[in-house]
Amino acid sequence: MARAGLTGERLAQAGAELADEVGFDQVTVSALARQFGVQVASLYSHVRSSADLKARIATVALTELADQAATAVAGRAGRDALSVLADVYRDYARKHPGRYAATRFVPGSPTPEQVEAGRRHSELVRAVLRGYDLDEPAQTDAVRLLGSTIHGYIQLESAGTFAFTEPSSDDSWPRIIDALDTLLRSWS
Repeated sequence: MARAGLTGERLAQAGAELADEVGFDQVTVSALARQFGVQVASLYSHVRSSADLKARIATVALTELADQAATAVAGRAGRDALSVLADVYRDYARKHPGRYAATRFVPGSPTPEQVEAGRRHSELVRAVLRGYDLDEPAQTDAVRLLGSTIHGYIQLESAGTFAFTEPSSDDSWPRIIDALDTLLRSWS
């Protein structure tokens, strides 16, 4: 019999919190069982494996991030929309490093929930890009450029790569956004 109160959703949320504490790579069904004070076997009625747990955590994180980004971008256009979108991603990574790492998790076979969350992110970026009037294939190229630049910067910053040089990463960040804005406005 499953322990009262344990559900797949509750385990995914607890796993997301654990990821922020110990790192996404360290989250396993065993680690979560220890946190709940239950036997590992009792969790397998809610999650199939550590990979399934990680996929669920990724869905939690992707959904949270999409919700925050959608709220921030609503009613904005151009550089303003680009800036708030990038800031939401960066702030989320700083507040929730394990969850942010989970957003980069690609299981062998994504769940429908992950596919939907990923689609929402793509639509948000494309909504921002509407302010730049890009046709295809430039729009797809721009989605990839923004993803690479924003996520790459966040990854390098969180690894401490920019910690020992001037200007600070906080000073460089708006200049990076300005450069992206300039590039997108002149894209042909």
